[in-house]
Amino acid sequence: MTLPDELPTDALSVDFDEETELRQTLNQQTAQLAWRELQRFFAQGRVIWVRSGLDLIEIALLIARDDADRIASVMTAQQVLPVPDEQAQHWFTSDAQLWAVVVKPWVLVQDVDD
Repeated sequence: MTLPDELPTDALSVDFDEETELRQTLNQQTAQLAWRELQRFFAQGRVIWVRSGLDLIEIALLIARDDADRIASVMTAQQVLPVPDEQAQHWFTSDAQLWAVVVKPWVLVQDVDD
């Protein structure tokens, strides 16, 4: 099979436009919430903790695109993981505010940097 000398630019722009639109949507849907508001999702096992230093929106994009290899990589490195009970307790007792964004069925959270 041979590839054409030039790829159709409209096909490339569709992927770019979809990615840009998804990124904008995730940005608009990201908000600071009190941990207490997220507890019921934690009880359902649906809260994922994105460690500081990672871009919350980029991780949300990986999950939305089902990029299994890259998700596995950050999970193996313990940079993205289900919220441990001890962390949930800490957030509860400190009345923590977290960044949160939903990528169904998950709620991704990240500490608010001061």
